[in-house]
Amino acid sequence: MFTRTESFREFIRFYPVVSIIIAIHFLLYLLTALPIFPNFWFKATFSGVNLYIMEGEYWRLVTPIFMHGGFTHVLFNSFSLVLFGPALERLLGKGKFLLVYLVSGILANVATLLLEPLTYVHVGSSGAIFGLFGYYISMILFRKHMLSQQNSQIILIICALSLIMTFIQPNINITAHIFGLLGGFLLGAIFYNKKRD
Repeated sequence: MFTRTESFREFIRFYPVVSIIIAIHFLLYLLTALPIFPNFWFKATFSGVNLYIMEGEYWRLVTPIFMHGGFTHVLFNSFSLVLFGPALERLLGKGKFLLVYLVSGILANVATLLLEPLTYVHVGSSGAIFGLFGYYISMILFRKHMLSQQNSQIILIICALSLIMTFIQPNINITAHIFGLLGGFLLGAIFYNKKRD
């Protein structure tokens, strides 16, 4: 389930939403890293800056989901998405997967706005990725038959390790990680309880 055996072309064909998100990650990274582009403008315009959001620049609740602070940052988040996104995209379908991803990321950014100082600046898709973990956990609790015991254990272990690293590593948006996870879990809980009814 979390082992990738597809060719590059097959991956793009089977998982178009994951592929497009990763392409946006790297495109925006190049636009902020290569000196031929107005790097500062992209960073200044699309980063999450709480003060500017409060002043009405509400797109900053969405755009930071696709922005990253450096090559290691974009590579790690994109690799996480390659590992854990495809299975969920196949299970949920393209539209519902994108909804879970974006809503989790936006909830993470709204929580950052409400709980962090006005001067706080943030970028990264980790809130949305934690939303995928949260959705998987809701599946484990409410739809156990959809995941094997081995895959459930993998998700729980990776999620636990990721949460531990959230509090250990420097320069991590702890608020986004926690509320992205909660957002994804609540979306899954709502969806599966509706199905049960």
